[in-house]
Amino acid sequence: MPGTVLLLAASPVGKGRLVDAASVLPVLAAVPPSVLSGADTATVVELADPLEPQAVLTRLRAAAAAPGPLTVYVTGQLQLDRRQRLPHLALARTTPATVRYTALPWQWIREELRLRPPGATTLLLDLHADQDTWEWLGAHPLDSGRNNAVYGRIAPPPARRAVAAPAYMKSLATILRSGHRPPLDQLHQLALARTAAEGPPPGLVLTAPGPVPGDPHAAIAAAVQAGRHADADALAAHHERAARQAYGTASEEALHWAEVRADLAMLAGDPVRSCRTWLTVATARLNAGQAPDAPAVEAAADRAHHQWGRIRDPARARELGGPLAELRVRVPGRRAGALDHVRRQLSRLQTQV
Repeated sequence: MPGTVLLLAASPVGKGRLVDAASVLPVLAAVPPSVLSGADTATVVELADPLEPQAVLTRLRAAAAAPGPLTVYVTGQLQLDRRQRLPHLALARTTPATVRYTALPWQWIREELRLRPPGATTLLLDLHADQDTWEWLGAHPLDSGRNNAVYGRIAPPPARRAVAAPAYMKSLATILRSGHRPPLDQLHQLALARTAAEGPPPGLVLTAPGPVPGDPHAAIAAAVQAGRHADADALAAHHERAARQAYGTASEEALHWAEVRADLAMLAGDPVRSCRTWLTVATARLNAGQAPDAPAVEAAADRAHHQWGRIRDPARARELGGPLAELRVRVPGRRAGALDHVRRQLSRLQTQV
């Protein structure tokens, strides 16, 4: 089956730049797509110093939806937003004061990849961290998703006023340019050895082979891949009920399975059910005391909004548009004008039968 490769290299323009991320892209681009992906053929999408997090999210979402193996190469720098202190991938316009608005939340990467089948997704990472983020990583491992194979390194901040090179990713790309792709763990070790031989120690080494035996997510993903959407939802519903009984309706465990069901409805082509479920999740999180700008709350509101826009039945769209507008008053999100968009669409819907 054809594979998909996403090459993402991003770092701020100006004095906030810790690594010259985009310098690795010519080396990666010289590698045949089949070698980058490990599949016979592959589609390669390249993002060099992107400006907008939403644009990156769109490309990531499309790549995650593609069938077959997905390999994501990420080179760049991690920074924490000042309000919630959560890791983001800095983009071209990112500054320490604007991380929340101009950088890509790392959680978005994890969330977009979470329903892919176990063993189908590989992340190869060469990341640099500023001092604040480096200290944060000492107590908080970077969560890239339970089903994804993750290899790479996170380097500490370079010397003052220095811009580091993406040495690990360049080593990896140089190895792959030979046309041979060894097993991932071997490729990772070879790249680490080459990196260490050419400069300082590689920093924090990332190794997570990925699929957990007996994980219900694997059975759900397999059912989706086979087109058995009703079976997938029934299995997720079973785990949602069990989580509610064991931990409570507003628990993270129960809300996780509700989110899985919202995604399953989207994959089944049922935007009404998906929108309604995301609205329920967002409201439950708010009622549990989570902040309107918490990443999980914003993600639920954004996904409800996205699915609402895909509803073709005017009556159903009007039915869910009111609750969505009420939610957008509380959770405006990161994109300006979200509430105005809902209100304009509702006005149009009033004239449709």
